[in-house]
Amino acid sequence: MTFTKTALLGCTAALLLGTASSARELTYAIGHPPGSYLVQGGEAFAAALASESGGSVTAKVFPMSLLNMAETSAGLAEGLADMGAVMSTYFTAEYPSTNLILDASMLLNTMGEGARGVEGPAYAGAMAEFVLTKCPECNTEFAAQNQVYTGAAGTPGYALNCTKPVVTMDDLKGARLRIGGANWARWSQAMGATPVTMSGNEMLEALAQGVLDCIILSVPDVQNFGMGASVKHITLGAPGGVYVASMSNMNKDSWTELSPADRTAVLKAVAKASATATWAYQTGEAAGLDKVKTAGVQVHQADPGVMQASAAFVETDLAAMVDTAKAKGVPRAAEMIADFKPLLEKWVDLTKGIDSADKLADVYWTELYSKVDVTKHGL
Repeated sequence: MTFTKTALLGCTAALLLGTASSARELTYAIGHPPGSYLVQGGEAFAAALASESGGSVTAKVFPMSLLNMAETSAGLAEGLADMGAVMSTYFTAEYPSTNLILDASMLLNTMGEGARGVEGPAYAGAMAEFVLTKCPECNTEFAAQNQVYTGAAGTPGYALNCTKPVVTMDDLKGARLRIGGANWARWSQAMGATPVTMSGNEMLEALAQGVLDCIILSVPDVQNFGMGASVKHITLGAPGGVYVASMSNMNKDSWTELSPADRTAVLKAVAKASATATWAYQTGEAAGLDKVKTAGVQVHQADPGVMQASAAFVETDLAAMVDTAKAKGVPRAAEMIADFKPLLEKWVDLTKGIDSADKLADVYWTELYSKVDVTKHGL
């Protein structure tokens, strides 16, 4: 009898061990610091994935530790992480088609009040739908880096976060502005400023040491990256546009190894992650402005001359953008922009009136991610 009980207990323990070991834990690298909005999105992903998969797949988030922002693309390709937030604008040669649509984010400036308050949620939805359904070139780019695209998260409109007042056209002349994308580089040059390219992980030191006058960035990221002590002036209304990260790209081998049911669970979790991060960004702008004002930061509105010059820039930049993209090997550039515009208008309408991250996640899932064929995408 003793032997029988011992054997039974041993079999039960082995069964439980086998069940536990069969669960797959994904490593998720995010180059933003702990507590930042993308990391909050990653944590929401982990919670949703465990629930949606019934525990068969889980995720562990590594904020700014396993891979930084400049390392994530190559790190995913090499399998150093299963998932990661890829800032494709850091890699112009690898992602020319994807970056074309990211560079077009100042299209929001042409939509007037219609897009006000939903810039990030709308552009993230439109960007993800475009890549997943209308841009085979984009998916080929990711596949060449051993990655599978699964979703996007976006910021509110970009502002000038500076060590000194930069409000007028005269202020902009010669100002050294850190940029995170080619569109802001072109805007900076059109305004007479000097664009400076550097990793987001280097911004704080550069600003503190006076290497930069301003960082073109969303107001919430001023706090996310701990730059509050260095930023003394914020100018809203210019340059505009948003940044959209490939929120949760997967190593292609890791994606392929998952069952179709688990891939569906991943996409359901991606909808939650994208909504959580994007909603935090969009609603965090007002809170961030209140916080920095209390700390003595002066908040300005861009001078009308800057606004007029910016509007004129957007009018001409799309044509120049198409020509540049064609020269970089994107022959469908004009067609891609034409396909993207109605998607952006659609997502502006879809995201109006949403008042919570949960409702945004529902819209992302229902309107987009649930429609992805997991037996074909990325395979």
